[in-house]
Amino acid sequence: MEDCFSRILNLAWELRRHLTHFIENLFGCIDWIPQGHEVQFSTCYRESLPATERYVHGWSPASSISDAPAQGLSVGNTTAEEELSEAIIFRNVSSKICQRSYARSSCLLRGFRLVQRLAFHVRRLCSLLANEFHDRLTRFLHRFWTTLQGSSEDIGWLQRTQMSLYSVDGTSRFKELLHDVRNGIHYLPNTLVYLFIPGLFSNHSPLYFVNTKRFFSKMGLTCHIAKIHSEASVEKNARELKLYIEELYWGSGKQVLLLGHSKGGVDAAATLSLYWSELKGKVAGLALVQSPYGGTPVASDILREGQIADRETRRIMELIVCKLIKGDMRALEDLTYGRRKEFISRHKLPVGELPIISFHTEASVVPTVLATMTRIAHAELLPLLAVAPLPRFLSEYMESLLASLKLPVVMPVSAAMAVSALHLRLRYGERSDGLVTRRDAEVPGSVVVRPERRLDHAWMVLSTLRKCRGEADATQVCEALMAMLVEIGRKKESLLISC
Repeated sequence: MEDCFSRILNLAWELRRHLTHFIENLFGCIDWIPQGHEVQFSTCYRESLPATERYVHGWSPASSISDAPAQGLSVGNTTAEEELSEAIIFRNVSSKICQRSYARSSCLLRGFRLVQRLAFHVRRLCSLLANEFHDRLTRFLHRFWTTLQGSSEDIGWLQRTQMSLYSVDGTSRFKELLHDVRNGIHYLPNTLVYLFIPGLFSNHSPLYFVNTKRFFSKMGLTCHIAKIHSEASVEKNARELKLYIEELYWGSGKQVLLLGHSKGGVDAAATLSLYWSELKGKVAGLALVQSPYGGTPVASDILREGQIADRETRRIMELIVCKLIKGDMRALEDLTYGRRKEFISRHKLPVGELPIISFHTEASVVPTVLATMTRIAHAELLPLLAVAPLPRFLSEYMESLLASLKLPVVMPVSAAMAVSALHLRLRYGERSDGLVTRRDAEVPGSVVVRPERRLDHAWMVLSTLRKCRGEADATQVCEALMAMLVEIGRKKESLLISC
C-alpha cells in the first residue's frame, strides 16, 4: 500500500512540475507582447494614451475620440490614435485571456496540491491505523501466548537451578516407621515440643490439625498448633513463628520440632531462612508436608500479569481474599513462582545443618473421588434444639448427651482437588495433589518421601467421611514423619560427634 501511495505522489509531483513550467513559459510570452507595443507607442503618443485607455476600459464615451479634432489634433494623429487604441485593446484582451488562463491553472494547481495533501493525510492515517492494528494484534497474541504457556517453564525450576544439592529418597524408611506406628510402636520422645503450622485459609477451618493434636496429646506429648494469621504474607508469619518458637523453647526448655502443611511449610522454612542465627539450637527439625516450596502453578496462573483477563481475575481474587476472608493478597502472591524465586535466591535454607523432610503426594482422579465428602467443621445439635423448650422429663444426662452430639459440616473438597489435579495433569503433564506439583514440593538437599498412595492436598489435615481401615490415617502419617525427623537428627549428631 505504501508503494502505491508513493507512486501516486510522485506522479502528482511530476504533473505539477510540468504544469508549472508550462505556465511560466506561457506568461513569459504573453507579458512580452503588450510590453513591446507599450514601449513602441507610448513615446510617440504620450498625450493621447490616457484618453484611449479610458475609452478602452469604458471610463469615457466613444464620442470623446471623435471630438479629438476639436481639441487640436490632426487627421494623421487620428490614424495613429486608432492604431494605438487597437494595440491597447489587443493587449487588454490578451491580458484578460491570460488572467483567465492563470486563474484556471491556479485552480488546477490548487487541486493538485489538495490531492497531494489528501494523499499524504490518507497515507498517514492508514499508517497510523496499520500501526494501531499491529500493536493491538501483538498485545493480544502476547496475552494469548502467555495464557497458553502458563507455568510450563516454571514448574520444577528449583531442581534445575540447584542441581548441586542432591536429595535423599527416604520413602522406604518412612514405610517402615509407618508400619511400626500402626502396630502400636511409637518412637517420638517426650523431650521435644511438637509444633504444627497450618496452611492457607486454615483460620476458616476449625478442624485443621485438630485430630492430630488430640492424637499426640493422648500419647503424652507436648503439642501445639501455631496461632498465626494464615492469610498473611510469608515474611509476616515468619516473624510471628520466630517469636512463637522462642516462647515455646524458653518456656519448656525443649527443642521444637516443626511440621508445616501447605503454606505453613513455606512459612516455617522462611522462619529458618531469615532467623536461623537466632533459632539455631532451638529447632530440632522441619517437615514440609505438601508445601509449595518452589511455588505453585495454581497461584501463578491466577495472578500472572500479561495474560487474558488478568485484571478481572485479580479483582475477583481481591474481593474473595481481602473482602470476604479478610486476608492479605500477599499471602497468595508469595506462593507464585516469581516471588519464590526471589525469596529463595536471597535467603538460603540451612539444609546442611538441620534435618528437613519433603513429603508430597498425588491426588486420585478416578470418578469415584467426585462423590467423596470432606468434613471441614462440625455443628453442635444442642443450640439447634434449644430453639424449642425441652420437655421436663429430660434429665441432665440427656442434656449432656445432646451437647456431645455434633453434626458434621462437609464439603466436596476431595472432588475439587481431583478436578484441579486432572487439570494440571492435562495442561502441564505434571502429577500433583491438586494444588502443588510433586517437583515443586521437593526441597533440594532434603530427605524426600514419595508415597505411592493417592492422597489429595486436604487429606493430611481434614478427615474424609469415607475411611479405609486398611490404610494409615493422617495422624499416623504425621507421627511417622516426626519420628523420621528425630532419627535423622540423631544420625547427624552422631556424625558430628564422631568427626
